[in-house]
Amino acid sequence: MWAVLVMMLAFLNSASSQSEFPACSPVDRAALLGFKAAIVKDTTGFLSTWTGGDCCSGGWEGVECTEGGRVNRLMLQNPDADGGVLMKGVLSPSLGSLRFLEILMITGMRRIAGRIPESFSNLTRLTQLVLDDNSLQGSIPSSLGRLRNLQTVSLSGNRFNGQIPPAFGNLRNLLQLNLAKNLLTGPVPHAVGTLKSLQSLDLSFNMLSGSIPDFLGQLQNLTYLVLTRNHFTGQIPISLCSLAQLSELSLDQNHLVGRIPAQIRNLKSVSVLRLGSNKLTGQIPESISELHSLWNLNLSRNLLTNPFPDSAFAKGLPSILAIDLSYNNLDLGAVPTWIRNRQLSDVHLAGCKLRGALPNFTKPDSLATLDLSDNYFTSGISSFLANMASLQAAKISNNLIKADVSTIRLPDQISALDLHSNHLFGSLSRILSNTTSRFMEVLDVSNNQISGSIPELVEGLNLKVLNLASNKLSGHIPNSVSNLAKLEKIDISRNQITGTIPASLGSLVKLHWLDLSINGLTGRIPDSLLGIEALRHASFRANRLCGKIPQGRPLNIFPAVAYAHNLCLCGKPLPPCKGKKKRTMGQ
Repeated sequence: MWAVLVMMLAFLNSASSQSEFPACSPVDRAALLGFKAAIVKDTTGFLSTWTGGDCCSGGWEGVECTEGGRVNRLMLQNPDADGGVLMKGVLSPSLGSLRFLEILMITGMRRIAGRIPESFSNLTRLTQLVLDDNSLQGSIPSSLGRLRNLQTVSLSGNRFNGQIPPAFGNLRNLLQLNLAKNLLTGPVPHAVGTLKSLQSLDLSFNMLSGSIPDFLGQLQNLTYLVLTRNHFTGQIPISLCSLAQLSELSLDQNHLVGRIPAQIRNLKSVSVLRLGSNKLTGQIPESISELHSLWNLNLSRNLLTNPFPDSAFAKGLPSILAIDLSYNNLDLGAVPTWIRNRQLSDVHLAGCKLRGALPNFTKPDSLATLDLSDNYFTSGISSFLANMASLQAAKISNNLIKADVSTIRLPDQISALDLHSNHLFGSLSRILSNTTSRFMEVLDVSNNQISGSIPELVEGLNLKVLNLASNKLSGHIPNSVSNLAKLEKIDISRNQITGTIPASLGSLVKLHWLDLSINGLTGRIPDSLLGIEALRHASFRANRLCGKIPQGRPLNIFPAVAYAHNLCLCGKPLPPCKGKKKRTMGQ
């Protein structure tokens, strides 16, 4: 009796288990295999799991099904943002046969090319169409406007051209439209103004033109409006200031003119406001100070003028963390007190006509990035950065700072430091030594008056960019330069460096920029440099080098000017070395 009961329970469990994964429709299986056949290369391994007769068993990566065995989700997402080719091929029209599909998401595969098949207009149950970061091209099909259930259309990071289809106006349930990072042209079609449910609109990094349409102000559910880096002209529409739920407004990198509207105070929910890199004129409106949710304000690279609304900003902007006023026609004289006294993460005031000693930030430990370049600061660098415990990047280039570079104290975690074009002197013994931060990736102290030799470079440094050009450095290039295993760019041009080029330089296999020009280097160019296959720019010009240029890529494909004005270099791309034919004849 118990044995029979156990057998019945086992049968019921088996039946229940099988019902969890109903056999998939032969039509859907054929459609998926059609997609697989159109992919000629797959390094993700996803499609290698598409075997066997049942695509709904749970074994087919990225495929999900309804209880009736119909495929309703196909989701293939790039698992590794830094990987190489992931899938190469095209989107098969067979996917249009997946009539029960609700989510189609194929993202980050890089080399899936071709057009979106017209058959996709048959996917009438589709709510999400996400094809970001592939190589899809051609025009965006107007037939997608038939998919009335769509809530998300995201096609960013492809090569789509032509205009935004007016047929998208039929997608009345659309909540998110992302067409960023394509090659789209023309105006924003009026039909977009009918998408009353739209919450997010991203058209950034295209070539769209015309004025920013007034009708965008009718999309009262918008929380995210990004039109960055297009060719929009005209003024900022006042209608946009009525978008009370807007969290981000990014209109930067266009050709907008006129004043920033005072009505911008009505964007009560806005936390990110980017209007930089336009041609905006007039004064910065005091009403910006009333934006209590604003934490990121970028007004850089416009034509904005004094007076700066200092007192209004000092009383307002309680949430501000990042501010960029760089490269306007502002004459601030000094860093505003309210900026120095706030707990800010990013302060960019390049080209604001700041003078005197570097400012005293009363809460320096919160600063992550700082740009005070292209001003008239004269002093105060030695301990200026030391207490900025969170600082990752600092640019204080092109000022008038006179100081001994060996007295500069840096925070431990800084990764990028740019002090070029000042009046720094002294030696590199401290800033480039065994105490250099292991986080340091970029160091630029070019165009100063630094002297002495290049110090020995210890193992463990993670420098990617080292620019020591246009100083008064002397001595040899140390063999220990090979310890900079991650170096991608090194420039020591326009110094007084002597000796030979160390063969150890050839071990820097990630190097793509090498400039040793205008020094006093002697000897030959070492053959070891042929091992730097990534090298894209090299200059040995104006030294005292001699001998045959190593023959092979990349050295023999650089222009002759890269080797000009040396003692006796020869060989391609320069004229052949003397005596070459005689030796050949004597063999």
